[in-house]
Amino acid sequence: QVQLVESGGGLVQAGGSLRLSCAASGRTFSGYAMAWFRQAPGNERRFVAAITGSGSVRYYEDSVKGRFTISRDNAKNTLYLQMNSLKPEDTFVYYCAAASSLSTSYRNHSIYDYWGQGTQVTVSS
Repeated sequence: QVQLVESGGGLVQAGGSLRLSCAASGRTFSGYAMAWFRQAPGNERRFVAAITGSGSVRYYEDSVKGRFTISRDNAKNTLYLQMNSLKPEDTFVYYCAAASSLSTSYRNHSIYDYWGQGTQVTVSS
């Protein structure tokens, strides 16, 4: 079992920045690929970014490339999402997720085994 707890969400003006954190406990953190998804009420969770267990490979959804950075600190069992140049359309609940391995289906939420409870990010115009 892996427990995931997100933090760092909040209200920010357009153009501002936030850093989300996801603290993991349980099994060896470095053994899991990690990802961030986001979701609006009534909609499916959408892929934002993913990172391999070692941190050597990262993937991003096109709309966040150049603005968001996914990273991890395996010594601290923590995943991060640095979000810069935020836009109102980035307003979602953000979730972190863990998978035993990343496949070519890394954008698909169904491959992830564990999820956090989510943290709200609201960007005002």
